[in-house]
Amino acid sequence: MTIITSAEVVDVRFPTSLTAAGSDAMNKDGDYSAAYVTLRTDDPALSGYGFTFTIGRGNDICVLAAEQRAKPLVGRNVQELLSDLGRTYRELKSDSQLRWLGPEKGVEHLALAAVMNAVWDMAARAAGKPLWRLLSEMTPEELVDVADLQYLSDALTREEALDLLRDMAPTRSQRVAELEASGYPCYTTSAGWLGYSDEKLRRLCQEAVDEGYRHIKLKVGAHRDDDIRRLGIVREVIGEDAHLMIDANQVWDVPEAIEWVRSLARFNPLWIEEPTSPDDVLGHAAIRQAVSPIGVATGEHGMNRVLFKQMFQAEAIDFCQLDSARLASINEILPVFLMAKKFNVPVCPHAGGVGLCELVQHLSIFDYIAISGSLDNRVTEYVDHLHEHFVDPCIVENAAYRVPARPGYSAEMHEASIKEFAFPHGAYWSGQQ
Repeated sequence: MTIITSAEVVDVRFPTSLTAAGSDAMNKDGDYSAAYVTLRTDDPALSGYGFTFTIGRGNDICVLAAEQRAKPLVGRNVQELLSDLGRTYRELKSDSQLRWLGPEKGVEHLALAAVMNAVWDMAARAAGKPLWRLLSEMTPEELVDVADLQYLSDALTREEALDLLRDMAPTRSQRVAELEASGYPCYTTSAGWLGYSDEKLRRLCQEAVDEGYRHIKLKVGAHRDDDIRRLGIVREVIGEDAHLMIDANQVWDVPEAIEWVRSLARFNPLWIEEPTSPDDVLGHAAIRQAVSPIGVATGEHGMNRVLFKQMFQAEAIDFCQLDSARLASINEILPVFLMAKKFNVPVCPHAGGVGLCELVQHLSIFDYIAISGSLDNRVTEYVDHLHEHFVDPCIVENAAYRVPARPGYSAEMHEASIKEFAFPHGAYWSGQQ
């Protein structure tokens, strides 16, 4: 019998603000950070690793919340926890005193994501499979059993979820073979951070084109004239046939978003991302109607599956950008994928943060294999920094994620990286390097 002996949570922060990597109209000086969870067992060969993503100050609050979320797991039988991951999730979620801090939103939900990401990583490691394969080999009944369908029955019933999964099950192996050969398509945000100079923007866009990218995203929303100038540079470099996406990071009110996006329509953006408050369902619907055929995308700050349900029901978005470290791990991500399938909205996960690319590659690959069965209008975000801190970093070639082969959720960080960037006593932050 294997027992979880400890749950360690570390505040890890990387000084990305020094280079303006990650800068946008709302978040100008973020230090990409992780509340990093390690679940250790009395078997030295088995641990679980997970995290949630923040951008600096307040990451310590997520660490404290994750410690509380993980406490019920210590001393537990690993086999029992992993044999019913739906029950394990519901047990952690049902802590009424922690739920009161949300419920199912904010820091307590980020913390649940971090802990359940570690649980799912452990499950995949125990099975000796990468997470995408573990999920893709589960039966429709097993997948629905782990999915959190609470509050969703007016949009997705259990039987509907089963039907969607059963329809795709006979052809899963074909899509596995396809992705193992070609990878899953991605776009780059790395060229378009708002704090970059025009010269750096031009150079990075050209490098992206040379690397095979046909989808490039640019941050907008601080100054209209700057947006027009910078979009002109990008279109000049990538040409008219490549896809250009723009991201305002929640900076506008609804009327301002409509007027501003219309002024940029000449550059033919594929989507406007986070044009207003991430919670404003009707605002997104109004923007979508007003700026069509430019699509509306959002979801990286989508606090829970209920918000996504309402976005789908209100026909408020064209692209769903769920986040692997904000929703409460696979148990809550799975029903969002299923609703997106039902409402015919492509899922293009957010990955602009430390470790998120490592996680979302598993999610997008699984979605294609078991749920969507389509790559039409589907492309997953990629940023090119901080991968060196992970034991199993994502690999992108020819603008596509290569299919991960190592067991787990690709969430484990190198011990040396943790020692250097742990806050505030790591070597970097304490000035000891």
